[in-house]
Amino acid sequence: MRGERIVALNGRYGKSLLYLGTISVKEIFLVFFLLLTVMSGRCLSAAPESTLSVVPNEAIETAPVMIDDFTLFPVRGIRAYPAAERAGVIAGRIRKVASDHSIRDDAITAVEADTETKIVAHNYLIMKIVDADAALEGITRQQLGEVYVRKIQTAVLAYRNARTSENIIRGILYAAGATIALVIMIILVSRLFRRLIASLELSSKEKIRSLGIESLNIFGAEEIWIVINDALKTVRFIIVFVLVYVYLEGVLSFFPWTRHFAIRFLDYVMDPLKVIGFGILKQIPDLMFIFVLVIIVRLGLKFLHIFFKEIEIGTRKLAGFYQEWAKPTDRLITFLVVVFAAVVAFPYIPGSNTAAFKGISLFIGVLFSLGSQSTVANTIAGFVVHYRRAFKIGDRIKVMDIIGDVTAITMQVTQLQTIKNEEVIVPNSAILNSHIINYTSLARKKGLILHTEVTIGYDAPWRQVHEMLLMAANRTNGLMKEPPPFVLQKSLDDFYVKYELNAYTDAPQKMAAIYSELHRNIQDAFNQYGVQIMSPHYLGDPATAKIVPKDSWFKSPAQQQGQDEIKSEKSL
Repeated sequence: MRGERIVALNGRYGKSLLYLGTISVKEIFLVFFLLLTVMSGRCLSAAPESTLSVVPNEAIETAPVMIDDFTLFPVRGIRAYPAAERAGVIAGRIRKVASDHSIRDDAITAVEADTETKIVAHNYLIMKIVDADAALEGITRQQLGEVYVRKIQTAVLAYRNARTSENIIRGILYAAGATIALVIMIILVSRLFRRLIASLELSSKEKIRSLGIESLNIFGAEEIWIVINDALKTVRFIIVFVLVYVYLEGVLSFFPWTRHFAIRFLDYVMDPLKVIGFGILKQIPDLMFIFVLVIIVRLGLKFLHIFFKEIEIGTRKLAGFYQEWAKPTDRLITFLVVVFAAVVAFPYIPGSNTAAFKGISLFIGVLFSLGSQSTVANTIAGFVVHYRRAFKIGDRIKVMDIIGDVTAITMQVTQLQTIKNEEVIVPNSAILNSHIINYTSLARKKGLILHTEVTIGYDAPWRQVHEMLLMAANRTNGLMKEPPPFVLQKSLDDFYVKYELNAYTDAPQKMAAIYSELHRNIQDAFNQYGVQIMSPHYLGDPATAKIVPKDSWFKSPAQQQGQDEIKSEKSL
């Protein structure tokens, strides 16, 4: 019965059913299990393939193969062999082939293998192409090999042609011509702007008027002309910069070794400018705040300087405020205003909140604190010197062992000019910590007392000595008649009496000359009346008095001078 049913079945499934009738149920289940396993494995393996198929080409790492900064084609890489490294190796091999002129360009061919295509020059391997490379371009491996062969051949020909002696000489000539043209154009531009500035200065400088409000001069004519002059110089600089840029870009493009710099030269210039420009655009609100703050501070300081200048010259007076205080007060308030403005502007300075800016600020602060101790001390002492009014410019003073006229008082130092015409710079801190003798301050009203000492023996009447000293004082130019000079007897020593002559003068700057003339007149007076000066030591009475007779006063070479003095003495 079973055999009849199987035989009765005809059609295309007859043989299959006949075969099924000959196998057991166990074999059927085994085949079914194997089919199920295979199908499940195909499903599992199909998922990653579908996933890879949707990965875009942009996600695959590629790098360009470049010869003389010209891109030939991109290549892909793997983790163990990155694309950039592979592109560099291929470019190096192409340059090596191009440098070997024994290899013809048509010797570069594609050789097919089972799983790869090799591009070779004779037997020298340039690169290998696999199916993954072809998949990146969407063509077959053989087609990609043909494309790469043509591009490499073209690159080799271009590489060799760029390095021929004719092209190199032509590039040198072009570079020399461009250099000469650049020099000529820079000279012409410089002369043109020099003449333009000179002509504008002659024709327009007198027409420029100061910008001010009523009597307040905010911007002077000279300052406005400086701005115009700087603007013209800036335009000249921009023109010269453009000429130099065009020159460099052209010269670099003449030679194959520097052509890649020429191609990217604009990027080298523009990239920093873009960064700076975008940075400035972002900081425009903060910069506008700083700009407005600077204008306000500048105008305020202008009014401040004018106010204290009027006090200094005496056109404006404040009760209890001396004219000498005007300049240091102006400097002090200016410093405080600038510091306050800097504190206000600090948060708005571009980059002030960065770690680098803070680090630099800290570094500068440490340097300033370590290296400016004497500077700060002298500055503070300078303010104290001004406000103490111990001396002023033109006074003759003595500081430590230095005697001189004050020529300048700054915040750091005081300058003195000695009687030997020496300029001495004294730190203000040294002045603050030492005694100061001012010979001029009281001499203007009461006179300065100049004094000198002589020692005379006890055998000379003191009244005679007094009169001779007063006579010498009256003969001395530069000593005042009123108040009259006077003599003090300082001490009664063992062998002589010490007399001190005191006389007033209102010319302390002539102290040295007055002392010299006074001493000469004292010698003449004592010699005239035969009184012996016992200085420096007295040991005993000599056989003859130590005086100069009158007929010996004017021995040669003092003969002529002596005759004049005798005549003047007789006239007295």
